[in-house]
Amino acid sequence: MVPDMTALRRKRAGGRRSMPAVRLGVIGGSGLYRMPELEGARELRVRTPFGDPSDALTIGALGGVGVAFLPRHGRGHRLLPSEINFRANLFALKRLGAEFLVSVGAVGSLKQEIRPGEIVVPDQFIDKTHRRPSTFFGGGIVAHVGFADPVCPVLSRLVVDAGRGSGGSAVHERGTYVCMEGPQFSTRAESELHRGWGAHVIGMTHAQEARLAREAEICFAAVALVTDYDCWNAAAGDVEIAEVLRILQESAERAQRIVATVAAALPASRACPCASALAQAIITERGCIPPSLRRRLAPILGRHLGERN
Repeated sequence: MVPDMTALRRKRAGGRRSMPAVRLGVIGGSGLYRMPELEGARELRVRTPFGDPSDALTIGALGGVGVAFLPRHGRGHRLLPSEINFRANLFALKRLGAEFLVSVGAVGSLKQEIRPGEIVVPDQFIDKTHRRPSTFFGGGIVAHVGFADPVCPVLSRLVVDAGRGSGGSAVHERGTYVCMEGPQFSTRAESELHRGWGAHVIGMTHAQEARLAREAEICFAAVALVTDYDCWNAAAGDVEIAEVLRILQESAERAQRIVATVAAALPASRACPCASALAQAIITERGCIPPSLRRRLAPILGRHLGERN
């Protein structure tokens, strides 16, 4: 199946200036449901072989760079973390041409020195989820991508620098993100266990996005917005939703400034390992891959299978 791009083509026709090709995908989480500063913004509904994404994508430009924005939980925050169709979200961004993905989401802190209102740009993940498809492969094709370093070092560096230039509280340039199933928060025992593992923050979404971005050869970086201390920190008291929402609002505005700065700083070409993650990863003999599967995964696999046909 292909995205329904008829409306977008109509918008581009009739003498209007064409929008730049999408290079940057942005997935917004709690607190970041839209990006009003996108120039020439229009909505596009994309169909994928994995079903519908969380919502319509907003296509526009930031400083001449094509951007596709997607609210992870849908507008109105309708989807639980485990209800999100991560594969459809990432496939849609890949189909639109995204080479880079900045994923924004709220997290709880597992470290005293990482305070509410601050930002962490994680470089590692511990995935505790167990109900979520996290690969595009299977059903006749096997691929094993490297995932020892799950974020793009080039894009993460841009995010850190943009964060530190955006004003406000501290930006932590690395950290381990525990991805839990949810939707309930941790017990105190679980929170202490995660701290014992040396983890820095806990959330419910970024791990699947990082895995699928790697398979799709999209450079990935996360912006983890710290809204509160996880429940290990009894001295901080119980979470007050009004305070969390206040922090989220301020952090979401800062995240938008970060994204705009990153868009302007994207490299003209990619030399990082992310761009060729599938080069040696496909294990299945090419003649054994069903034609229907080749078509289904063409945006992800096309250039690799074509080189060997």
